[in-house]
This record gives sequence, C-alpha cells and structure tokens, in this order.
Amino acid sequence: MGTYAMHRALLFIPTLLLATIMVFALFWLVPGDPALTILGGGEGDSGTVSPAQLQQLRQRLGLDRPVYVQYASWLGSVLHGDLGTSLWYKTPVWAQLKDRFLVTMELAVMAILLAFCAAVPLGITSAVKQDTGLDYCSRVFCVIGVALPTFWLGILTVYALAAFFQWLPPLGYATLWEDPLLNLQQLIFPALTLAFADLAFVARVTRSAMLEVMREDYLRTARAKGVREMTVIGRHALKNALLPVVTVSGYQFGRLLGGVIIVESIFVVPGMGTLLIDSIVHRDFIVIQAVVLLIAAVVLTLNLVIDLLYGVLDPRIRYQ
Repeated sequence: MGTYAMHRALLFIPTLLLATIMVFALFWLVPGDPALTILGGGEGDSGTVSPAQLQQLRQRLGLDRPVYVQYASWLGSVLHGDLGTSLWYKTPVWAQLKDRFLVTMELAVMAILLAFCAAVPLGITSAVKQDTGLDYCSRVFCVIGVALPTFWLGILTVYALAAFFQWLPPLGYATLWEDPLLNLQQLIFPALTLAFADLAFVARVTRSAMLEVMREDYLRTARAKGVREMTVIGRHALKNALLPVVTVSGYQFGRLLGGVIIVESIFVVPGMGTLLIDSIVHRDFIVIQAVVLLIAAVVLTLNLVIDLLYGVLDPRIRYQ
C-alpha cells in the first residue's frame, strides 16, 4: 500500500501543473487588464488612465512580460514556498489564504458529514422498505434535492430566516477555537444548504447499492442461519455497499469546494469563496492561482485517501 500511495502522490505533480497552466492561460484569454483595474479603482475605467501610467504600472507588476515568463516566475516562487503577493491588496497571498482556507474547509467538512450521516440511514431505510410509502417519499425527496440549485436554496434560506425568524447572516465571524457555539451558529445554515443536494445524491446511491447487495446469496444464507435482520443489514449488507457510497462522497466533497464559493457569498462567510470572487473582479490572478492550487491539492489528496479506504472496506482489494 505504501508503494501505491507513493506512486499516486507522484502523479499529483503533473496534475497540479496542468490545473495551474489551464487557469493561467484562461485568465489571460479573458478580456481585461489587472493594471487597468488597479488604476481605475476597481472599475477598470480607461478614460481616467493615461497610457503612460498604465505602461509604468504594468512594468512594475511584471505584466509586460510574456505569459510563459510570468507563469515560470510564479511557479518558481511556489516551489520555494512563496505563493506570491496579491496585485490588488499588496499583501502576501498566504497571509490572506491561511485563515480563509480553514473556514472553507470547516464549512465543507461540516456539509459532507451532515450529508453522509443523513443520507446513509435514509438510503438504507429506502432500500429495506422498497416500494412502500416511505420509499416513495424518500425518492421524491432525493429528486427534489438533486434538482434544486444550491445558490437558489441558499437565497431562499436567508429570505425565510429573515422573514420568519428575523435572522440575518452575521457580519462578524468567530473561529472554532475562540467560540465553538457561535461558530456553529454561523456555519450551520450554510452547511445545511450545501449538504442538501449532496444528501439527496448520496442517499440515491446508497439505496441502489443496498438493493444490489441485498439480492446476494450470502445474505440469504445469513438469514437462513438465524442471524438477526439488523445484523444482516448492518454488518453484511452495508459494509459491502459502502464502496460506491464512499466514492460518491469523495466526489461530492470535491464539488462542495466549488459550490461553497456562492454559498459563502450568500451567507457572508469569510472563506476562500469570497476571496476568489473578489480576486476575479479585480483580476488578481496571483490569488486566483493560489486558490486553484490549494483546492486541486485537497481534491487530489482526498481521492488518494478514498482509494486507500477501499482496501480497509474490502479486504479482497490489493494494491500493487
């Protein structure tokens, strides 16, 4: 397993390089100029900026160099542990990212845990009670959850909380280690919003996997031996149905890191999502590259952990 993990870790390098190259290239294909945005005060008003000022700032920021030279310079800094300096905020990128990264990861982990803990029992119940009223209600709920856009659900949640409970997203933020209760109050509604769609999808996969496993001969044999039904479902059926559920949960966690951008803006959560949106508006490609690099690294690491979990869940799986 150690050799397999090492080989997979080595594949991180070309994957991360490809991700950053694609984002860097796409950024420069989109119309706009970071220097013009800075001189225009964020509005990009070229009418108040002289060509001489624009050229001087581009030279000072290094934006007049060829694109491949700029990328090589940025990559060299990253290899030395320096994510660069923000073009807009004029501060080290890591100083902006370190706290926001923890907030985003906390929100994403809360959402996937809520989704997994609710989806697995729902999927098991739906499979065990197949074609009953409970099963039909569960399937309708899952279809609705998959169909509803996350951003629409987030806006509707804020509106409902404000209209009926006089609650609005707090402007401040308390970290988990400063005030755990306040931190939970601030993140629970964004986490529930993110978890809703993932809950529905994971529940559908759990139900399908359980229905497939429950038709196997070894479960009929266990029942014939007099094993209790709860033991048959929990120890034999669920354990063998968890592989696709774990796979889908890992995929959903990767999607969460993308969906969290909009939800953070709706609920005023100071995470990487709000920073990324501000950086896109200001065309601060240094910050954008750092955010993409961190998200890609997290997703790749998660995929590796899930692959290694297969061997724990199913002893028949061997890594070469």
